[in-house]
Amino acid sequence: MSNFATELLAAQKTFAAFLQQIPPDARIVGMHDSDADGVTSGVLWQRGLERLEYSNVARVIPNRQRNAWTIENRALAQASNPDYFFLMDLGSQPHRIIENAPHCFIDHHRPEGFPKGDVLISAYSWNPIPNTSWLLWELLRPLVNIEDLDWIAVAGTISDLGEKAPFDLIDIAGKKYTKKYLKEATTLVNAIRRSSNYNPEAAAQALLNHENPKDLVLSESSEVLELKAAREEVKLALNEAKKAAPVFSSTHPVALIRLSTPCQIHPLIAQIWRTRLPKYIVIAANDNYLPNRVNFSTRASGDTNVLEFLRSFEIA
Repeated sequence: MSNFATELLAAQKTFAAFLQQIPPDARIVGMHDSDADGVTSGVLWQRGLERLEYSNVARVIPNRQRNAWTIENRALAQASNPDYFFLMDLGSQPHRIIENAPHCFIDHHRPEGFPKGDVLISAYSWNPIPNTSWLLWELLRPLVNIEDLDWIAVAGTISDLGEKAPFDLIDIAGKKYTKKYLKEATTLVNAIRRSSNYNPEAAAQALLNHENPKDLVLSESSEVLELKAAREEVKLALNEAKKAAPVFSSTHPVALIRLSTPCQIHPLIAQIWRTRLPKYIVIAANDNYLPNRVNFSTRASGDTNVLEFLRSFEIA
């Protein structure tokens, strides 16, 4: 058995063991990220637990800061009153979001620890590293029939890793549903969290209320129309932002691109300029995304560790 298969089997056993301790009528809450991988993870989790006959399952999504540990998002989680709490695609830290509920963290980002007595299912050390929705798909499959939800797992995978990611499920789903509709559905689900009208629940409802990607893409439902409007807004904002020219540091290999838009396109701009300026650390800074602050995304090529670079400027 390969190391990847061994890691997956261990993760499946850990997930099943955590579920086995949960009474069927317990209040189970899952908080997930608002991008396509996070939303698809949350929807898979919800449908899987419902099919396992857990009767009191709910999802919550963090605000635009997308940090589950902020005061506002911890309050949001607490208000959902969970007996058991899942955190998906939002990282992990050594302390709980909610003090009195056992936590299960499911993630593929670099872990920063997890609370003693809780569970972390992390794919960060696997080779290759899967995204969170693919991981949720594989965690649930031994426990319940979710084969009809394969397209949802693939939408999250394409969004995070691209359609050439080394997972057979992408090609299988592509032949089953056509890659055209899979990619279009992925784009729609991902657009709403980037728009000025941050409403990722619309993306979740679109996934929950449609049977396949074609059904979603061709739908005239209110939530899908909202996703389509968001996609157009983000497209226009991105085209405008591409006109911004970088400013170069005189002391460090850093290029700064200044933006001013309520749309979350600074990560996209940073990625675009990273390929154009492979010798530079690229910072795309947006002064109109959240009130009274500048949000920025940083990208670099090669072996440059962006976090270490930024920490070198921390003020004591």
